[in-house]
Amino acid sequence: MSKKVIITGATGLIGRELVNALHQRGDEITVFTRNTSKAKSLFPQSIKLVEWDYNKPEIWQSSLEDANAIIHLAGTNLFAKRWNKKFKEDILNSREISTRNLVTAIKSCKNKPEVFISASAIGFYGNRGDENLTESSSAGNDFLANVCKVWESEAEKVKDLGLRNVRVRTGIVLSPEDGALKQMLLPFKLFIGGPLGNGNQWMSWLHIDDMIQIYLYALDNKEISSAINAVAPNPLRMKEFAKTLGKILKRPSIFPVPKFILRLVVGDAASVVTASQKVSADKLLKAGYKFKFTKLSDALQNLLSK
Repeated sequence: MSKKVIITGATGLIGRELVNALHQRGDEITVFTRNTSKAKSLFPQSIKLVEWDYNKPEIWQSSLEDANAIIHLAGTNLFAKRWNKKFKEDILNSREISTRNLVTAIKSCKNKPEVFISASAIGFYGNRGDENLTESSSAGNDFLANVCKVWESEAEKVKDLGLRNVRVRTGIVLSPEDGALKQMLLPFKLFIGGPLGNGNQWMSWLHIDDMIQIYLYALDNKEISSAINAVAPNPLRMKEFAKTLGKILKRPSIFPVPKFILRLVVGDAASVVTASQKVSADKLLKAGYKFKFTKLSDALQNLLSK
């Protein structure tokens, strides 16, 4: 049976793929977007577009009526700019205030959705070395961990309205279209590739196809609730990631990028890039989700052959 699904943040990497997947299976989709012209160029005409300014719920609030689900992906891209005080405020506000205003708007709906699925990130855990991290692990204490904690706290309030809430703590999503993999490809192609930082930090990665399927699985399975780690079952250290990527590209992986260089380029965001997070996928596995890609080499071979 098809569902009526509202998506925010649909023009980002995950959003674009998720909209297409929902459309292909016959769901009725409404996209809340700040840029309707961009959305028109990306999606089929059958997808409804609603202009969305999260600070002005009076414009879009009525569109929430009768939806079966809301998937909230919106948030300022962490790496769109070099981090400074103003940009950090944008990162936080775009998640905290948008989520709060969505939840408040849902409260006034006569026919409320059944489920509210909100993006989050494994940045919730902070830099944790070799610790095995599950959904019950405590939050970290750095900037991004605090953002995720506040973000999730706002999303969790829909439970008081009788909605199922799923908070998707996303790992490093691999896609040649955008994100970490795209950024790493150029140095390798120029024969100057290598690990970021000292290379010993744990990377919890995920193929974009599994990312999309996890959202669909969370949407369709009522037993899934609260936080879930969206990561592949086999995390590995950054130096192993770089070595595997170099092997597939037939390029050396011997030129590490020191943290002080990263800090010059991306500012405080360097701490995110070099954080060590060994995150467990056990909750998803126990819920019955079957990963398409569990080995990094298979995931990269698939992505780089496209």
